[in-house]
Order: sequence, then C-alpha cells, then structure tokens
Amino acid sequence: MNALTPNIPQTTPSEKELAEIAAILMAHAGIVLAPGKGSMVQSRLQKRLRALGLNSYRSYIDLVSSQDGLSERQEMISALTTNVTNFFRENHHFETLKTTALPQLLASRGKRLRIWSAGCSNGQEAYSILMTAAESVRDFDQSDIRLLATDIDPVMVRRGTAGVYSETILEAVPGPLQKKYFQKHGEDFQVLDRLRNRAAFRELNIHSDWPMKGQFDIIFCRNMMIYFSPEAQNLLWKRFEKILAPGGWLFVGHSERVPLDTGSKLLPAGITTYRLPETG
Repeated sequence: MNALTPNIPQTTPSEKELAEIAAILMAHAGIVLAPGKGSMVQSRLQKRLRALGLNSYRSYIDLVSSQDGLSERQEMISALTTNVTNFFRENHHFETLKTTALPQLLASRGKRLRIWSAGCSNGQEAYSILMTAAESVRDFDQSDIRLLATDIDPVMVRRGTAGVYSETILEAVPGPLQKKYFQKHGEDFQVLDRLRNRAAFRELNIHSDWPMKGQFDIIFCRNMMIYFSPEAQNLLWKRFEKILAPGGWLFVGHSERVPLDTGSKLLPAGITTYRLPETG
C-alpha cells in the first residue's frame, strides 16, 4: 500500500459510531437509519474517508459534527441517501395525471399550473410529469406550466438540470416520446429545451424552511416519506397540504398513505393519490 494512502477501515462502524451517524442523519435530514445498516454505511462512506485522507469513522464523525464540517455533512447525507428512480415509475399516477388531474385543473385554472416534484432525484420523475403535460395540454408551448424539482442531494440536482440520460435509462420511456422529447448528446440523450426550460431544479432539505411563496396545483412526493420518522412524516403531510392550492392534487409512493384521521382536508382520489376540495 502506498504510504500516502489512508488505511481505510475494513470493518463496519461500531454500534456507537453507527448510532452517532444515525443521529446526524435524523437531526439534519430527518432520515431514519435502521439498525443493521453497518455494511451499507461502510460501503458508502469509504469513498468519502479516502477522499479526505481519514482512517477512522471516529475522525469522520468528529468532522461532520463540527462547524468546519458542514459541507462534508452534506456529502455524507448524499452518500447515505437512496436514489431509486426511473421514468414513468408507478405509471398509474401519470395515467391519472393525464386523464383526470390535468383536465380538471385546466378547466378551472386555464393554462397556468405550478407543479412540485419533491425528492426529484436525478429528474426522471420531473421530466415524466412534463412529458405527460406536453402530451395532454393543447398548445403546451404557449401555456404557463412550470415545475419545481427539489432534492437534498446536490449531485442529483445537477443531473436533473442537465437532463442527460443513458440509452439504458431511456428504455423506460415509450419510443414515440423518446423521439419527440430527447436528442443525442454524445453517447447519451438529453431532454429537449422545450421541457428543460419548464423545470427549475433546486437543492432543498425538505425538513428546513421552504422558500416557495405560492401554492402548487400538483405535488409529487413519492417514496421519500418511508425514510423519515413517523413524527417527521406527519409534520410534512401537513406542510404539503398547506402549500397545495384548493383543488390541488398530491401523489405519494406506493407504500405511503396520508393519515386522513387527523383533521386533513385531503380526499382519496385514486391509488396513493389525494385531492383537496376546490373550496373550504
């Protein structure tokens, strides 16, 4: 081994170290790190320890817990965040969007719609939404439809902004939509500007203050809540409902449910889909 190469730990973090890492994740990202995840933590943090020249989890924890370690704490959260996504994942949501949500919203609002893809990962969900809108809305290019896509991981935000995907990833997109909304970009493919210009990708910790001032007509927040504590989930559901416009739609993940017995005004509107009444 080169003398300049740090001696990266070849074992999983101790129970105490794992508990401290879990506490940092909970405090700063609301993410629950379940017991027995030592191997996962080891595999994902080894690269960070190597990059920093650190040879123990103890020194790494000390760093991310300090004022000087704020940027590395974000790197740690990114490394330990699971980004599982693909185009048109849980396709029933996009069918509901096309056949029910968009027609109802367009009838009541005209062609000004605001959409939020929360926990957007690398943008595949956001662009699936925009492709659905482009296919469903007459004169889409003249409409005022805008989408905000947010994620805690700055790497995912940059990828979403670029909108560049491999041919393998693009296999989930129907052939006609591939030809219509993507162009060759080196060995990969890039979303056309007519969609990319409709999306604004921003870094956001969902548990922090939300800088958005207006309300949203459609919110996608899918398969993110499962990583949070029940207390954090309940708080977020209320915040989403508050920022959803009357008559707005909320789409959640296949294993997630909004608790409707806590005074929520949301109404079931399909498979893991909810809607606010137009009034009241």
